[in-house]
Amino acid sequence: MDYLDQILSFEIAAGTTIGDVLTVDFLVGATASVFLAAFIFVVGFLVAGWIKRRIIRLSERSRHFDKTMGSFLANLARYGILALTIIFVLQNFGFQTASLVALLGAAGLAIGLALQGVLGGIASGVMLVIFRPIRVGDFVEVNGHMGTVKGISIFTTELATVDNVQVIVPNTNVWANTITNYSVYDTRRAEWQFGVSYGTNLARAEQIIKDVILSDPRSLKDPAPFIQVNNLGDFSVDFLVRVWVPAKEYFAYQADMKRLVKEAFDENDIDIPFPTRTVLNVSEDA
Repeated sequence: MDYLDQILSFEIAAGTTIGDVLTVDFLVGATASVFLAAFIFVVGFLVAGWIKRRIIRLSERSRHFDKTMGSFLANLARYGILALTIIFVLQNFGFQTASLVALLGAAGLAIGLALQGVLGGIASGVMLVIFRPIRVGDFVEVNGHMGTVKGISIFTTELATVDNVQVIVPNTNVWANTITNYSVYDTRRAEWQFGVSYGTNLARAEQIIKDVILSDPRSLKDPAPFIQVNNLGDFSVDFLVRVWVPAKEYFAYQADMKRLVKEAFDENDIDIPFPTRTVLNVSEDA
């Protein structure tokens, strides 16, 4: 008790001791402030999550509200509500909002210099959402990574590669580099080069390629397929083939045509030449 009395009698200001401050009214008020702050924080956290989910649902249902914009705005609203919640909690403990804003303003320059990369990421995220060079669901290549866009947040862009691996790319790297978007246009042009031997009837080989292409419903008739001899190589006569297809069918179609043309050549006894090497063994007695 003597030790406790010494603590309570300790002066924290001229003529004011700890015991004078730690009154019943003070403890009751402090406890109430703690519970109220906890209540405000929990409510703010729940409201922020609800608002985020609500915005995402609205973006998914609306024809005029892009998913990319919805995801970005949802995250922005969540962080904004959490920031306001923290301000209300501090105000509940006696912090003056005006003083807090002034303090943040005074520290803004230092924070801005220290967090140039973070602020640059936010600015890049805003630019991606405003100009929308990529959208959620697009198949793109950015910063050396290729995949489907799964989401665009304030700081990063999430991709899923063709083998379903998550790749997180900072928005600064997305905005500052060349973006290749394979999903913007509805059609793409597939291209192959098929070689036949020099003894092959070229008109017949060209007709076989054309029949294989036109028999596939994925091949577009307009623009018409391009099939022409474009190279006389060391071992083969090479046909250049270009066909327009729906963009979503591009990869499967390109692989299928290689196999189908090869099988058609085999059925019609058309040789696909390949380099050969002849080795002569000369004996010492020769």
